Amino acid sequence: MLPRRSFLALAVSSPAWAAKIDVPTRSVRVARAFKSPGPKPNGLQATAEGLWILDQGDNRVYLTDYKSGKTLRAFDTDSKAGSGITFDGEALWLASTYSREIIRCDARTGKTIAKYSSPGSGVVAWSEGRHSPLAPPPKPATAPKKAPGHRQATGAHGLEWRGGKLWISNPPSQTIYRMDPKAWKIEFHFPTAGDRPHGIGWEGDYLWCTDSNLNAFFKHDTATGKILERIQLTDSDPLPHGMTIHDGYMWYCDDVGVVCKFKLR
Repeated sequence: MLPRRSFLALAVSSPAWAAKIDVPTRSVRVARAFKSPGPKPNGLQATAEGLWILDQGDNRVYLTDYKSGKTLRAFDTDSKAGSGITFDGEALWLASTYSREIIRCDARTGKTIAKYSSPGSGVVAWSEGRHSPLAPPPKPATAPKKAPGHRQATGAHGLEWRGGKLWISNPPSQTIYRMDPKAWKIEFHFPTAGDRPHGIGWEGDYLWCTDSNLNAFFKHDTATGKILERIQLTDSDPLPHGMTIHDGYMWYCDDVGVVCKFKLR
């Protein structure tokens, strides 16, 4: 295993367009594709072999069939409440949220190959995020809420691989990073539309990013970070967490156990 490398998080300001995003916006018709094999799906990655799902509840990875949702392969991982997953052609990369690590693991066994410190780790800006409309009503609190200063630090959420580079979305820093995975160095970064970026996915040379609190997806020019387009879900649609793009469809998961899709164009 490669040695774990330290990382100094970049300080970034809040996105200038967070309050008002003046870009073309459209709606879509969401279909529920299948029930996730794990209890809390939180990361998705489309491949020719099938749809990879990283589950935050059991920290397992599932390779599933697009049509039936049948599990083709599954294994445990070293992730802690994992939120993102991608494939580099040889191995899987996982965003281990609560250990604030990025893990590279074997795509057939889940055995960890290397661990790296997540860029942009810290405490998120929001204390109560948007909840899924599919979730049961919250139970009455049995213990006093912790003060904001006691909120746990977290790390990266969305991951994508392209041309030997690892792209990472991070809620605490509200930033998307392009990493050189060999040197574990940030090459480029830009702010996200909102404060809860999650899954990311490629449409040609453009990168879409999910925002769970805004209940929307944002299309970025990766040369500048500029937002070009917005897809807005309705309040009754499953809440987006992990996301990926495959064969003209955007796939996303709600962490209550549902995998969804809609036609991108």
